[in-house]
Amino acid sequence: MTDISNENRSAPTTKNLPLRIEGISKHFDGVVAIKHFDLQVRPGEIVALVGDNGAGKSTLVKIISGLFPPSAGQIYLNGEQVTFKDASDARGKGVEVVYQDLALVDNQPVYMNMFLGRELVRGPLRILDRKTMAQRTQTMIDELDVRIPSPRSNIKALSGGQRQGIAIARATHYAKGLVLMDEPTAALGVAETAKVEETILKLKARGAAVLIVSHNLDQVFRIADTVTVLRRGTQVATRALADTSRNEIVSYITGLAS
Repeated sequence: MTDISNENRSAPTTKNLPLRIEGISKHFDGVVAIKHFDLQVRPGEIVALVGDNGAGKSTLVKIISGLFPPSAGQIYLNGEQVTFKDASDARGKGVEVVYQDLALVDNQPVYMNMFLGRELVRGPLRILDRKTMAQRTQTMIDELDVRIPSPRSNIKALSGGQRQGIAIARATHYAKGLVLMDEPTAALGVAETAKVEETILKLKARGAAVLIVSHNLDQVFRIADTVTVLRRGTQVATRALADTSRNEIVSYITGLAS
């Protein structure tokens, strides 16, 4: 793997790193999907994960989010080594994910989606506290300036960009400093993509650590601080965006550089 070009950046202590992974590998019935992957994501940093289809990007996100156990290697959150029983366990330890399909329920209002799996209840009969959930949802979306008609609007009535904003707001509200995003703008138009990128940059300004999978190199160079390249499950380069070019990253993706 090519060394990261970060000589001019101060070296953080491992204690304050929202995410550090060392030597992560994943095998499926003898097929190597990920081979000895290392990565660090700092507070207030956006790291982009790029590579061709089948390179292992989504598999890596699923490992970090608890959907797949690694075959080898360690995951550290805020300096503490962790293992996940499942995705719920990972969420409980502060890992939030924005999936490409968003994991939103179209026929439910925004506030129910914001509290999906975490619904607030009241009284001995444990009745859904819809009023409080709607009020808190308004606060959550206001923090990231996600503009929707109302927290009581049905998800199916919103635009693609608004849905992405809801998914991102939900993830960042519950995250303890780390947000994973798997192609969050792949199905969006230019205007909606710009809005989502603006929201992601707000997360960075708030000090969140963001790991984003993207096939769009223009987007990577607009918003990311660091890019790491996977090819056929192998990490072939990690670069600070200030120290690389689109052509160099393409050469790593295609195998023209080694």
